[in-house]
Amino acid sequence: MSDEEGLDILVIGGGVTGAGIALDAATRGLRVGIVEAQDWASGTSSRSSKLVHGGLRYLQMLDFRLVHEALTERDMLITKLAPHLVKRVPFLYPLEHRVWERFYVGSGVALYDALASAAKGRRAMPFHRHLTRSRMEKVFPDLRHDAAIGALQYWDASVDDARLVATLVRTAASYGALAASRTQLVGLSTENDGRISGAELLDLESGQRLTVKARQVVNATGVWTEETEALSGADGGLKVLASKGIHLVVPKERIQGDTGLILQTEKSVLFVIPWSRYWIIGTTDTAYEQDPRHPVVTNADIEYVLEHANAVLARPLTKDDVIGTYAGLRPLLQPGTKEGTSSSKVSREHTVASPTPGLTVIAGGKLTTYRIMAKDAVDFALGEQARSLPSVTDRIPLLGAVGLEAVQRRARRYAKKYGWSKAMVDHLLHRYGSMLEELVELIQERPDLAEPLESAPAYLRAEIVYAATHESVLHLEDVMLHRTRLVYEVADRGLAAVPEIVDLIAPVLGWDDAKRRAESELYAERCRAEEAAERVQTDAEAEAVRMQAEEVAPMVPLPA
Repeated sequence: MSDEEGLDILVIGGGVTGAGIALDAATRGLRVGIVEAQDWASGTSSRSSKLVHGGLRYLQMLDFRLVHEALTERDMLITKLAPHLVKRVPFLYPLEHRVWERFYVGSGVALYDALASAAKGRRAMPFHRHLTRSRMEKVFPDLRHDAAIGALQYWDASVDDARLVATLVRTAASYGALAASRTQLVGLSTENDGRISGAELLDLESGQRLTVKARQVVNATGVWTEETEALSGADGGLKVLASKGIHLVVPKERIQGDTGLILQTEKSVLFVIPWSRYWIIGTTDTAYEQDPRHPVVTNADIEYVLEHANAVLARPLTKDDVIGTYAGLRPLLQPGTKEGTSSSKVSREHTVASPTPGLTVIAGGKLTTYRIMAKDAVDFALGEQARSLPSVTDRIPLLGAVGLEAVQRRARRYAKKYGWSKAMVDHLLHRYGSMLEELVELIQERPDLAEPLESAPAYLRAEIVYAATHESVLHLEDVMLHRTRLVYEVADRGLAAVPEIVDLIAPVLGWDDAKRRAESELYAERCRAEEAAERVQTDAEAEAVRMQAEEVAPMVPLPA
């Protein structure tokens, strides 16, 4: 990445915002690099509610422009940019009052539908509909009969957030972007006039330090925004606070229902989301003051979500029903910016600013509008040059989208040849789209890769090898947490599948026996620490337990 010509833009942060910025800049013809201190999407962007939505709650705030913007992005993703990754999901909004609430909520959801954009004359989503109590009970049998007098059914979408980020990074790389994970920003280079002219980076795998020249450095580090800004030595910048949201994972057969649920609680919105072979239930919204590296779920978090879910479920859930958990941090943008900052407020949800020349900072926002955030950040960084180099990402399908329909038809032949079930084919097409052909190439070279993992049969052996050959895996935890989601998809956090997974990736990554054992133990240690954290009550206690697990590639402390 240390090219003598330097980069036009260096992006710091490999979440959905940073990955979107890298793609936006690369498709404008700019020389762009992106670095992430850990694995791609290892922070907030792999720990969301997995929803691509407009945000019904913003209608209560009368923020129609923001809702329209998010719905437009949702529909663009599902129809054009990433139809393999983003899927339609129906939701029920239970009603407790027969007349006024049906009218009030119904009017809001009708407006939600009206604000959604139409693609080439056709809607991306069905219109909402009103359900009687009897119809509601047929659609969601496990909704308590006395919990609602009926419901509204509307549609939004879901996405595997970590796969979206990985696909964005790979798509950016296909347009020339240089990408490096496990590479930490440790300093910013400055000219005599104080302008930021590049960055000092540390390869956490090799220990090598390198200097990268860049006309603009873009800080897209989420909850680490202020820590990254501080390296510039400037007084200005954006202020971000972390808010913790947690989710529980429950097997699909434990709740009888054909749609998702959305409920209002006193602290946040509660979602019960159908996801593949299970349900995702969340979330919370609590201030977080611990180290942002490893937010974890506490016993208090689990009890809170179960209590609110059980208020409407006919068959109450217990802790024994929970097979997995995860916690993430929302980077909440604080009102106003620090003194000395030149900023441009571009949305209620996100802000772009420049605390010092050569450094652009973006904070806030939501997963659904990542493309708009990326466009705004690159426009801001380029200044007047943006007029002659406008964003084109509204016309750039992500990898796996081009040729999707053709591969969907060929997949029937693959299913017959390799004995794959319809569920397996759907799983593969959803994760890889037209890139399924690349998995098939691996299988043609090694027919055993067409078989499922023995202890995690929802995944093929080919997917594990593909993660190592095509998806920038450096460690076992990258596979367990982000290329698959075995860390919370099965009750043992995927530990039973580890030996087979290590056997598959070790030859690709050149691991010897000592490295195999070390990677396996590091992952097991992480699992034990997170399981222990679930038994304590507070974030402070949970952090102390979680931090006892050794890091696979420890970050270095930055100057205070």
